Amino acid sequence: MSETRAVEENIRAVLREVIDPEVGMNVVDLGLIYGIEAAENHVRVTMTMTTPACPMGSYLTDRVREVVQQALPETEDIEVDLVWDPPWGPHMMSEHAKKHFGWSDA
Repeated sequence: MSETRAVEENIRAVLREVIDPEVGMNVVDLGLIYGIEAAENHVRVTMTMTTPACPMGSYLTDRVREVVQQALPETEDIEVDLVWDPPWGPHMMSEHAKKHFGWSDA
């Protein structure tokens, strides 16, 4: 595994600490994290919300920025891009999240 890939996986792991308070599930298992890019002194997280009207948007993007900064304090530039395409859907959730909400037969 490349160093960049390892950093991106580390970021994904710490993003599990970011809990959407409306549903009590982390943003990774909810399927809200679309991408993570890491380069020297720069991290970019692309994410979405379950709906554009989500009142937790600012809170969640701020928390994402905070946990990445805590995990990688030497990173000077942390960018969190909130996107709406593709639109989020329940199919984007992990099996763990689907089971938690009772949306899985498994």
